[in-house]
Amino acid sequence: MEEFYLGFLSGKLDFVIDENGLSNVDRVMIGDINQTILIQAEDVTKPILLFLHGGPSMPIPGVSSKGRDYTIATNTKELVKNFMLVFWDQRGTGKSYNNHIAEETMNVSQFVADTIELTDYLRKRFVKKKIFLVGHSWGTVIGLKAASAFPEKYYSYVGISQIVNWVENDRLGLIWTKEEATRRKNMKALKELIAVGEPPWTESVEQWGVLRKWQRNFNTFTYKTEDNRYPKLLMFFWQMMQSKEYNLKDMADTFAKGFKLVYSDNFIHELSQIDFAKSTPKIAIPATFFHGRKDVHVYGKPVEDYVEALVADSGKQFVWFEKSAHAFHPDDTKEIEMRLIDELKYAERI
Repeated sequence: MEEFYLGFLSGKLDFVIDENGLSNVDRVMIGDINQTILIQAEDVTKPILLFLHGGPSMPIPGVSSKGRDYTIATNTKELVKNFMLVFWDQRGTGKSYNNHIAEETMNVSQFVADTIELTDYLRKRFVKKKIFLVGHSWGTVIGLKAASAFPEKYYSYVGISQIVNWVENDRLGLIWTKEEATRRKNMKALKELIAVGEPPWTESVEQWGVLRKWQRNFNTFTYKTEDNRYPKLLMFFWQMMQSKEYNLKDMADTFAKGFKLVYSDNFIHELSQIDFAKSTPKIAIPATFFHGRKDVHVYGKPVEDYVEALVADSGKQFVWFEKSAHAFHPDDTKEIEMRLIDELKYAERI
């Protein structure tokens, strides 16, 4: 077994912040409920980078990533030397779950409001005019909405596996999954996929759930590379199980209660309205987009087209990562980490 996996399985931390830095798991009142953040930095004078995880109800990278170098979308060992790195278990997820969260608050607008409130909390607490904002997958939905609505709060925005149009992505995903079912001669999958009809799926969350079930079964989340160092989904669950900040209840809350709480029929209907090409044709801050070439979970071509048309006077770029699917290959996460550090040039402009 390679060193990449040995490190993950051993439970040994990849780095530890000494007493001159900051390594805190804090409870913060955001959106009228207690939510949990992880802050790690070797130097507390550095700029803040807030990372928005995917899912929702998939808090990686999140609080459980404390001291971990590899996450689903970036490495962190060098990030904590250059930023105050903030990971956040979003509303209803992981360490931010509780039994009293009202289902009606689990909506896109509230997640965006939480993002802005957390941004302002960090700016005030550490006396910063602006922060850096990064999102992965679902995190890109709330991240791009926040960054475009309040550009004065952010130096730049980075979307990793950016979602541009939810319905179009489901349409492309359904085509691929049907083709894969046919290739595998999986008639059960093909029958179920045909039965759900065509997107948008706004009648019931179960329609969308059928696509996600077969995508998961057909392993769209990762891409198996020849070097056999590709990420495996079990690794991320294992990381959470090993975390000192997590317990079995947190795991159950995230993957059972939290998942059920957020994925309501109303939430799925709201997701069907997401189309950044229409809602956000321009952005006032530098915007960068990273995408795995092998990603058939969130398709890259709509993102590439969006970036080409995006009006971004402060700068824009789109970067393909050849070894990665929705979860990024460890070689690519190292490069993403270096590119995130390069975002610091936008703070120097101020």
